[in-house]
Amino acid sequence: MAQNSNDGFPVVIEGGGSLPDYMTAQKTVLDERLVKNGAILFRGFGVVTASDFDAAVASYGEASFTYAESLSNAVRVNVTERVFTANEAPPQTSIFLHHEMAQTPIYPSKLFFFCEIAAGEGGATPICRSDILLEQLRAQHPALVAEFAAKGVRYTNVMPPTDDAGSGQGRSWRSTLNVDSRDAAETRLGSLDYEWQWQADDSLRATTPVLDAIRTLDDGREVFFNQLIAAFRGWQDARNNPSKAISFGDGTPIAADDMAVAITLSDALTYDLQWQAGDVVLLDNFLVMHGRRPFVGKRRVLASLIS
Repeated sequence: MAQNSNDGFPVVIEGGGSLPDYMTAQKTVLDERLVKNGAILFRGFGVVTASDFDAAVASYGEASFTYAESLSNAVRVNVTERVFTANEAPPQTSIFLHHEMAQTPIYPSKLFFFCEIAAGEGGATPICRSDILLEQLRAQHPALVAEFAAKGVRYTNVMPPTDDAGSGQGRSWRSTLNVDSRDAAETRLGSLDYEWQWQADDSLRATTPVLDAIRTLDDGREVFFNQLIAAFRGWQDARNNPSKAISFGDGTPIAADDMAVAITLSDALTYDLQWQAGDVVLLDNFLVMHGRRPFVGKRRVLASLIS
């Protein structure tokens, strides 16, 4: 019999039986709590393998959002059709707070994570409520929030010709766009209203259409739904410069001092989820940002997305 340990952030539900059975029986209650809280940790349900995790996700009963159909820039490896590695970036790389794929026009509504192997040191997954962040940002810097709401944002990323697992943004343009030629890449980008420029080394510089920086949820709450913090703090590799990664929707720059306000507030609101092997976490992608702390030793966290 599963037992709820708390109703804080995240909600913690301790196991004692089959997670797929629990998911099926408690789906309505879980959805209600997820909408309210944004994050649920399932602990002690005997989830050991990727197949166990796959079965739990399937039992949730909602359509999968496959990694292949996404425009994510992270290098990941599929383990099953619906389960893949969370990120292949090196252990020392910080992945900063973001909403999954919010830097693209196509994103999932929910995320599942599963800790198959907990890191020897570090490796927590930071999570942060974006509704509370926006509320505090509006109180401290109302003009900035008004500008985000009015103008939206755009992101620029340079994608390599082949996957670069040494970067958190290393997915190739061929993999990202699910194409095998420049012509096909341009067709896909054009259909999504991107702007692009080919580089001499066959990498591809792409800029998104104007995307929302603030999203209104079904219940009327507003959230800081974007990838601004992760892009500003972490989109740096041999091809990318974070200072050139983000702008307002009209192309004007977002001041570093303004981003510092949002970052400081988000850091204060962040909860570090310390993984134990077998943990499964369900996140509302519209309500909660997540990231990854650097780690030492072997760590294997798998993910699955819900449309």
